Amino acid sequence: MPDDPTHHLPQPDAHPLPGLRRRGFLAATGAASLGALTLTGCGGSGDARESDDPGDTPRRGGRLRAAFSGGGASETLNPHKANLFADVARAKALFDKLADYGADLSAQPRLAAKWEPNPALDRWHVTLRKATFHDGTPVTADDVLYSYRRIADPRQTFRAKASLEPIDLAASRATGDRGIEFVLKRPTAEFPNVLAAFGAYIVPRQATDFDHHPVGSGPFRFVSFNPGRSAVFRRHDGYWDGAPHLDEIEFLVAGEESARVNALLGGQVEYAHELDPTTARTHEGRGQIDIVRLRNSAMQAFCMKTDRPPFDDRRVREAFFLIADRTELVDGALSGAGVVGNDLFGKGYEYYATDLPQRAPDLDRARALLKQAGAEKLKVTLDTSAVAAGFTEAASIFRDQAAKAGVTLDVKMGSKDSYWSDVLNNGTLCCYRSGTMPIEAHLSQRLLSDSTTNATRWQHKDFDALYQQAQSTRAKQDRAALFGRMQRRLYAEGGFLVWGFADWIIGTARRVRGVDRRAPANTLDWARFDKVWLA
Repeated sequence: MPDDPTHHLPQPDAHPLPGLRRRGFLAATGAASLGALTLTGCGGSGDARESDDPGDTPRRGGRLRAAFSGGGASETLNPHKANLFADVARAKALFDKLADYGADLSAQPRLAAKWEPNPALDRWHVTLRKATFHDGTPVTADDVLYSYRRIADPRQTFRAKASLEPIDLAASRATGDRGIEFVLKRPTAEFPNVLAAFGAYIVPRQATDFDHHPVGSGPFRFVSFNPGRSAVFRRHDGYWDGAPHLDEIEFLVAGEESARVNALLGGQVEYAHELDPTTARTHEGRGQIDIVRLRNSAMQAFCMKTDRPPFDDRRVREAFFLIADRTELVDGALSGAGVVGNDLFGKGYEYYATDLPQRAPDLDRARALLKQAGAEKLKVTLDTSAVAAGFTEAASIFRDQAAKAGVTLDVKMGSKDSYWSDVLNNGTLCCYRSGTMPIEAHLSQRLLSDSTTNATRWQHKDFDALYQQAQSTRAKQDRAALFGRMQRRLYAEGGFLVWGFADWIIGTARRVRGVDRRAPANTLDWARFDKVWLA
């Protein structure tokens, strides 16, 4: 066992922070557009980072305490199970992927120094950079193949499984200690996105125990972990991308937004993840704490289960699209800190279908569609929770909007600890959100028949085939046309009612430097604590 004690925030009976140990939410995420077919690099995007004081020189030392909403006693450090934002932040501190998504959602090299396809795009050769795990052993091709095969195990439901599906892992092989030939099941033009997939972390071969003493190749190494409470990691001086400035990083669980804010204001933490827009307005520019806004990072939606009544009838889904007043939802649920959506993921990202008309409320048409579907006096349960900013407000606003079309929504509050697992397969209608990922990754992880996070239960073999055709299409213009066809179908009859894209808001102590102000949530430089320091 590590000899360093884990530091905790005071217990509720010792300090007025009663919400600090309550838990919360899911990071439904990924990121990136097509990278170059051949890409090399040294990793990182250091020149793109901004500190609060451009003239401030990085300073080594200190422990930064970061408060995230968490997942309770069931939390794990298994990087292949990372779903919560807290999970992902901890995973990227301990582990590396072959690639990760830059602020522009392009795949950036990490453990992979470069990747090169053959002319047919069905074999890709990846060259690893020189890197070591925390125990001093080198990262090798065998570690990569072990990690990917572990993720793809049919007995498991690891997040990255759907993204790795194009790889024929039985045929793929090491070509040396730092060379891998990935054999693909079909030509895949966007293969760099596969390398950057959510949860596709590289672990030492044969590694299975991650909660007691995980060994990775990331910028920090393990000290201690108490699920639902705290995790402490220490600087890895041998990190290939340069040792972190901090001595240690401590992740603390604070399920209530008010608890995270109060802890930040009270000096108990230096970094508070995910603040409400009203909190940001209250404190922005007042000098006590710094507010970082990652613009339009989070998709906000209502999720309709398309495989069960009433949403197995596309007319009902279309009616709900026409009930929503997206401007009212953004203004009311997000306090204006975002932009309206158009029932598609990825506004502003590569391949986004910009040619589709912006939907606006049409209650007459909605009522007519409900009548055609025999659902004139429809009653539906809308699952929501205080698990994420704006959820309860959005549910209340949408309930009132639906009433104008003769629809009764029974708003049901769910547990913050289990909300995301509860609504993945259960219920019929729920509040939903997603962090940043490329449109291609959103399609593969959430909208294919075998996607492990298919919350709308959208399962259509012809849609799956169209996705595979797009993957195999070399010409970018032709590939964009195929992704456009898929989005037009989702716009017409899909299960995601995407009403907005919210700013992602982070609060930091004034002495914190190096927090990136442009990287959307879940991209490489989001929650990248190896580049942060304490002034």
